[in-house]
Amino acid sequence: MKIGVALSGGGARGLAHAGVLKALEENGIKIDVIGGTSAGSMVASLYAMGYNPDEIFDSFVNNYSKIIGGKNFSLFNGIKNFISKDICGLKKGENIEGVFNLLAKNKNIDVISNIKMPLVIPTVDIKDSKEYIFTNNIPQNENNCYKKYITDIGIGEAVRASSSFPAVFNLCTIQKHAFIDGGALDNIPVEEVRKQGADKVLAVKFEEDKIDENSNMMDIVMKTIDIMGSKIAEKNLEKSDYVLNINTEKMGLLEIKNMERCFEYGYEAVKMNIEEIKKALQE
Repeated sequence: MKIGVALSGGGARGLAHAGVLKALEENGIKIDVIGGTSAGSMVASLYAMGYNPDEIFDSFVNNYSKIIGGKNFSLFNGIKNFISKDICGLKKGENIEGVFNLLAKNKNIDVISNIKMPLVIPTVDIKDSKEYIFTNNIPQNENNCYKKYITDIGIGEAVRASSSFPAVFNLCTIQKHAFIDGGALDNIPVEEVRKQGADKVLAVKFEEDKIDENSNMMDIVMKTIDIMGSKIAEKNLEKSDYVLNINTEKMGLLEIKNMERCFEYGYEAVKMNIEEIKKALQE
């Protein structure tokens, strides 16, 4: 029986996914198929390439300031740049591409088709409003003309495309495409993971943060993302065998602080629900 994991987007919160993978491994749950959107694609791609959860954590910590283009992210300053420089986003997505191409090179991987573990990374072309899937394995008998599968792409480009959240990162332009964050249509790729041959699928998502009188603009942005993602993902989640919800206590979209704690959020979520997870995935 093959087990698949589908990891949601969520900015810096995505590091919690590495904690999830570590706890699953420690409990003898072998992952055969993995997929992820946006931040989830970062963790999923590294895991599929052979990085273990601790190495994924180290990769995030060592490279996160490069990924977001600096040590700190100011929404106000970013908006000023957005208005004054006539650009499409607040951050250059080329940083994401460069970091992940280097991490792939360390594993002697050039394009996604070089990866052995079945991997799916959703993105959306804003030009034709269609979902595209970067993968190393096109599912058999796939006749859905609305969805297109791409196998001849570098890891850095695939992750960047899936992570290009509008107005935060620039559009990811590849040939005729202009890709934006995959969460626009598929924030938790349960269906695509199952198409890769997974008999059981664990979906991992983040609990919606609460908004109160102390909430700032970034809290509101994160809440908006959560609302959008949950509504879009409802039907997809119904196709999973277990949904693991992670509470990260209002960790910001691009926040670097408390990254170790974020890893622990994912680890602890699995530990707290491990018996239910085992029953759902192994029965």
